[in-house]
Parts: sequence; C-alpha cells; structure tokens
Amino acid sequence: MAYLFTSESVSEGHPDKVADQISDALIDNFLAFDKDSKVACETLVTTGQVVLAGEVKSNTYLDVQKIARDTINKIGYTKSEYMFDGNSCGVFSAIHEQSDDINRGVDRASKEEQGAGDQGMMFGYATRETENYMPLALDLSHKILIELAELRRENKDITYLRPDSKSQVTIEYSDDNTPLRIDAIVVSTQHDDFDAEDDAMLSKIRKDIVEILIPRVIAKLPEATQALFNDDIKYHINPTGKFVIGGPHGDTGLTGRKIIVDTYGGKGAHGGGAFSGKDPSKVDRSAAYATRHIAKNLVAAGVCDEILVQVSYAIGVVEPMGIFVDTYGTCAFNMTDGEIAEKISKIFDMRPSAIEDRLKLRNPMYSETAAYGHMGRQSETVSKTFSRPNGGDITVDVELFTWEKLDYVDKVKAEFGL
Repeated sequence: MAYLFTSESVSEGHPDKVADQISDALIDNFLAFDKDSKVACETLVTTGQVVLAGEVKSNTYLDVQKIARDTINKIGYTKSEYMFDGNSCGVFSAIHEQSDDINRGVDRASKEEQGAGDQGMMFGYATRETENYMPLALDLSHKILIELAELRRENKDITYLRPDSKSQVTIEYSDDNTPLRIDAIVVSTQHDDFDAEDDAMLSKIRKDIVEILIPRVIAKLPEATQALFNDDIKYHINPTGKFVIGGPHGDTGLTGRKIIVDTYGGKGAHGGGAFSGKDPSKVDRSAAYATRHIAKNLVAAGVCDEILVQVSYAIGVVEPMGIFVDTYGTCAFNMTDGEIAEKISKIFDMRPSAIEDRLKLRNPMYSETAAYGHMGRQSETVSKTFSRPNGGDITVDVELFTWEKLDYVDKVKAEFGL
C-alpha cells in the first residue's frame, strides 16, 4: 500500500537559523586566524538582542559583536520595523576559556592520537532517490526556500517578502519506496504588512507562491522530479493567516535546534548532537560529515541503493567504539551489513584527526553549512576574506562541503570487487 512521508525546512531568516549562522561565522573567523582553535559557541537571538555564550581556546582575538552584526545584516534583517536588525540590536558576549578537563582528552603530543571531543553516536545516510543522494522531500523543501530567498533579494517579482520562512513537502511513495507524486506543499513566509484586507493579502501571497515561486523551483529540477508535480497538489500557503511578526522578534532562536533540517529530514537516523558552533574536534560534527561521506560514496559506487552508517565514540578515545551499517535490504550482492561495516573500517580511517585531514575540516568552511542543510550541497572552492580588529585581513581559498565529494568511489569499488 502506498504511504506518505514528509520533511520540512526553514529559511536563513528563521530565528534558530540566525543563531546557527552567527555561531558558525564565529567558528570560521577563529579557524581563519588559528586553525587549532577549539570552539563551542552558542547563540540566542530574541527581540533586539543577541547573546553569545560558549568556550573558546584560541590565540586570536576577534570582534565577536561585529561578526554577529555582519551575519544578521547579510541574512536580511536590516530594517527597524523587523524589531531585530544588525545595526541596532544589542550583542552580549559571555564567551570564556575552554575547560582544561575537556581539552586534555583532545589535544595530544601526536596529532594522530587526538581523542574524540565528546562521546556519542553519529549517523550518515544516502539514498539513490535524488541526484545528490538525499531524501527527496527534504531536498525539495530546501530548494523551495532557497528560491524564495532569491526572490526576496531580487525584490522584483515579489516585493513584500521578509527573511523568516518555512516549507514542508509531503510525498506519496509506492510499496517499493519509489516516489509517485507530491501530495502537499506548505509554505509559510513572513511578509510586509499590507494595506489591503487580510483575505486579499492572503490571496495574493498564495497566488505568488503557487504561480511564481513553484514554477521557478520546478524549472531547476531534473525531469524525473518535475514529473512528480501535478494539479492535485494540496497547497497550504501561510495557513495561520497574517505573518508580519517573525524572525527573532516573533520567536526566540537558539543554536542547534534544527538538527533534522540540517541532516536528512527524518530519514535514516540522528545521534542527537547539533553541528553549528562546534569546531571539528567535536565528533558530533566531524563524524556526522564523515559518515555522510561514507554513505554517499557507497551508494554512488553501487554497493546499495540506500544506506545508514553509524559511528560512535568515547570522549578522549582515539578509535571509534564501532561502525554499524543498515542497507535496508538494498545491497546489490550477497553480503551482510556486518561485512559491509567491516570493509568500511578498512577504507575509511575514522580517527578524529584522520577525519579532519581527509575532509579538510580545519578550514573556515562552516558559515555556508548553517542554512539549507549540511548535506546534499555542492562541493566547491570559494574565496573568503576575514578581518581582525587590530588589522591584518586575510583572504583564503576554502573548499566547501568536502564530505559531498565522490572521491572514494573507486576505492570502494576496489574493496568490494565492483
């Protein structure tokens, strides 16, 4: 019997994502000037106020207030009527030195013997469902909001958009887990106040989303995905009605509250640890990227059509506790999931320092991850400039989303005899 599956996404202007982006902007700036920085930075945003808290061990000094304000302005909170804007909001910093009791388990005389920055389990997932090996419902939810942000910045076809928005996509699947059609799409977008009556305002927003936004999204999709769109889709556009009050003024935002949006939209599994605000010694982040890298390369190599990879660590211990694999019965040949896990451990070195080196995680690459998902993105090299209050600006070339590269496909094929 066919079934429905739903995933959601939130925009860069959602208060939790504002917090994530500030935390990751701080990570990038610390790493740009000191690659060995140890950072765990949390951000809270609310009406007219930003609170920064956390632990840092670094030999660089930063103007954290300016970094927070620049991030907020870049997102689009630049007007006083939003009750939260980068130029006028208060920024309070309670960042302090990292605990020596934590650091002693991570830093070692030999970098290769670096211990895990925390205990826990991390999951990576991949599926042949989309070209980027991501679950389709989440992929579409992200794409809808990315395109909505483009329309907002263009300020041409739709001129009333504000930064805060959410999306949700429900897909009908067949018994063999093949997407059949899109059943429903939800879009809630913050907007300027209208002179018109509420009914007229809502009617216009619905018309613009369905007739301007969605066609732009569809035009950028592969033909197979375009075919899933139909005239029977149930659209829920701003279903609560008026959405003028939004962003941090409408809802307090905190770092790390959108971990399912950040990963696989409810497919696979999640170990519970957030990513943003953490340097790569924290395996919550680095090992989650590493397991995604493993999962994507195994599916791309033809080992299976879908896979979940788990790794677990003890704080301060170099080697992982173990690797678990679930291919959901999609393995292309006669091999158990346990045997696949054993081969993975031969191909991929999962010691924390090895993950950092393999995926180049000590580079300032994290601001771009903090909205629209950490997985399924395009790996590319960009040039970024960073400033310090005492001068000495630097410009660095940074490779983004290294865990999305299919650079281990040949190694996987060789190990599995494919």
